[in-house]
Amino acid sequence: MELPRPNPMVLERRAEIVARLKEALPADTVIDDPRGLVAYECDALTAYRCPPLAVVLPRSTDEVAAALRICHAMDVPVVPRGAGTSLAGGSLPTADAVVIGVARLTEVLETDYADRIIRLQTGRTNLSVTGAVEADGFFYAPDPSSQLACAISGNIGMNSGGAHCLKYGVTTNNLLGVTMVLMDGTVVEIGGAYMDAGDLDLLSVICGSEGQLGIVTEATLRILPKPEGARPVLMGFDSSRVAGACVSDIIEAGVLPVAIEFMDRPCIRACEAFAHAGYPDVEALLIIEVEGSPAEIDHQLRLIREIAERHAPEVIRESTSAEESAAIWLGRKSAFGAMGQINDYMCLDGTIPVTELPLVLERIGELSAQYGLGVANVFHAGDGNMHPLILFDANKPGDLELCEQMGADILRLCVEVGGCLTGEHGVGVEKRDLMTVQFSREDLEAQLKVKDVFDPKWLLNAAKVFPLAVTEGRRP
Repeated sequence: MELPRPNPMVLERRAEIVARLKEALPADTVIDDPRGLVAYECDALTAYRCPPLAVVLPRSTDEVAAALRICHAMDVPVVPRGAGTSLAGGSLPTADAVVIGVARLTEVLETDYADRIIRLQTGRTNLSVTGAVEADGFFYAPDPSSQLACAISGNIGMNSGGAHCLKYGVTTNNLLGVTMVLMDGTVVEIGGAYMDAGDLDLLSVICGSEGQLGIVTEATLRILPKPEGARPVLMGFDSSRVAGACVSDIIEAGVLPVAIEFMDRPCIRACEAFAHAGYPDVEALLIIEVEGSPAEIDHQLRLIREIAERHAPEVIRESTSAEESAAIWLGRKSAFGAMGQINDYMCLDGTIPVTELPLVLERIGELSAQYGLGVANVFHAGDGNMHPLILFDANKPGDLELCEQMGADILRLCVEVGGCLTGEHGVGVEKRDLMTVQFSREDLEAQLKVKDVFDPKWLLNAAKVFPLAVTEGRRP
């Protein structure tokens, strides 16, 4: 993986750039000490690291605008950063870049239960949005596995989903409006406290744009009344292929659980050792959750059990208490951390049609044997959002490169069966050079022209998303 060479003219002016930022912003807002920069040299794609030129941690939209105006005037690249949980290198800096992070933008600005909205600063963590409204019987639906740490800004940048996106959708389905600062410091308001704003649908362009168009400092989100009840059921199968077929049949039957999560044996064992959730030791496990009134829950689970019985499950176990349900979800939400305790891994997130799950799971197993690298599968099975974790040894020369080659083959497979490169993690640098697998040159050119409009100088996160060869001549 290649990053562009830093601009030597920017590096030569480092002292002047830092001085201007410190002059315009509060004293504790700018970090330029080499030891302080270490914390920002990578995100959750830790295989690649590069200390930035400086870091800015503003506390308001005005401070973000002030920092961007300086960087724009001095032609300094900018890398927006949320909580740094990106698994695709979305906030990986270059040596000539100023990182602008939103970690201090955490205020709730407005809550309106009648209209079911919350407006807040985007440095607030995903889970804390529900925390701000749950006492009044509401919740925020998108729930990435990293929701304890990830920021709303990053959720917007990558259009994040989560286990419950099968029923409630991903970030774009729950985002109503944003305040965004453009690269030249202009502050724009897009959308608002209502559904389907008029004029151009710019909100859909911004959600998932990976920090390429502006820095979102405030967001208006949809909140929902908490359901009357919910209940997960565990189903164990003797193969991943059979579990995938069961998922396909549930969706085809028109049943809509709130979540269908998949785990294979390596992941099951790691999560059970970590969370003690009571998972059965089987080849493949489904966690299926339904919600509603007690009668609705019983009816939906009865239909799901009837479908599952056609696939001869080894285990069917319904949760019997709130504590058991919490343990089941703690195990699933801990999957990435649990696997990280036992092995280095690279996490992918290609998305496929649900009907292709059996085929793709079988082919991933074949690729694992071909490359000699283990794979643990854990993913949002209900909407086909795959999360294969490719296991490798970061200390073994050549293993990372082998892992990347295998990952590229898996993502090509996802596109081949009618899916796409990313469901929620984003393209970042990880999938940047695979964009030509999914998009034609004409497709990419249309996307590049959108960035030309929002960021004519190509200073915002310009080393991400698009292959460097395609953007040659646009980047400074």
